[in-house]
Amino acid sequence: MQSSIEAKHYFSRELLAWYNLYKRDLPWRRHRNPYYIWVSEIMLQQTRVDTVIPYFHRFIDRFPTIEALADAPEEDVLKSWEGLGYYSRARNLQSAAREVKEQYGGEVPATKKEISGLKGVGPYTAGAVLSIAYNQPEPAVDGNVMRVLSRYFLIEEDIMKGSTRAFMEGLVVELIPEGEASNFNQALMELGALVCTPKSPQCLTCPVMAHCAGRIAGMEESLPVKTKAKPPRPEYRSVAIIEGTGANAGKVIVRQRPAEGLLARMWELPHILAPQQAALAGADDPVQMDMLRGAMHEEGIAMVPDDFVMEADHIFSHIHWHLRVYRCASKLPDNTSLPESYRYIEEKDMDELAFPNVFIRILRAYFKEILIT
Repeated sequence: MQSSIEAKHYFSRELLAWYNLYKRDLPWRRHRNPYYIWVSEIMLQQTRVDTVIPYFHRFIDRFPTIEALADAPEEDVLKSWEGLGYYSRARNLQSAAREVKEQYGGEVPATKKEISGLKGVGPYTAGAVLSIAYNQPEPAVDGNVMRVLSRYFLIEEDIMKGSTRAFMEGLVVELIPEGEASNFNQALMELGALVCTPKSPQCLTCPVMAHCAGRIAGMEESLPVKTKAKPPRPEYRSVAIIEGTGANAGKVIVRQRPAEGLLARMWELPHILAPQQAALAGADDPVQMDMLRGAMHEEGIAMVPDDFVMEADHIFSHIHWHLRVYRCASKLPDNTSLPESYRYIEEKDMDELAFPNVFIRILRAYFKEILIT
């Protein structure tokens, strides 16, 4: 592990010089508004910058202040977040905004203790907001930063261990030049995102290449050391597109998920968990279709699966959904009220209701076919 004073000074000096010349013009970098920076950091977790930019603009246009976000209906917040995934981030952000409004007069706290006490704000987010918005010498250590530090300082400890993260946080504090916390932490993130990438790092264009111990040792592509995460468990699900009849012709039945748990309060097509052996059967397996019919009947919705439509999948951090989608005929009389949490929708209603990405894809494909025919 390299950690000489000379190597540290070189790293900080050259990295800042490079950042000042080549930093990207990102919307949240055009100001020091801590609320905007906080929103951007939550959005950027597990999401690419190019994907986040249009969402950031729409979100800030819709909720320009902490108070606007705190006072908004949760459904509006989820709809504005639709497509970014990890919806607990949006819920936690709104809960924290309400805390900021009630406890801090709408001003994002500027102390580590206070900001770390907000819902959904972990060490990285706290450090990012404090350093970028308030220029405080706090570390903001994410995957990009750990990769850069592992390579430059030849750190071979597993970055999934808390002790390694703690060591790197201390190292960043040592590296931050006085008065440059905001630019330095952003420069670290920028280097990891653009140059010191996970695969095929662009060493020849790296501003700190000369003293990079990982490159000198020929280990730039094998670092960082990271324990492989457990793969998400597979789940096989049968999905029903239940077509309305009579006055509800051209509409389909959707339902809202429970208030707690995975994808809480979001809308979806009705679906059931199928046995894993269903993966070995064909899409037209009558057992799967009969299970779907029976489950919907128990929910108070009489229907009959007609035919297989498509397959889709969706990967969560811990679950991998394998979906088989069936077009189904409703057997409900026109004047029958749907069970609580169910409703009919047509395509335009999707502009108001928040759906997980996989159901957006399925519904868009379905409505497109209907409109063409």
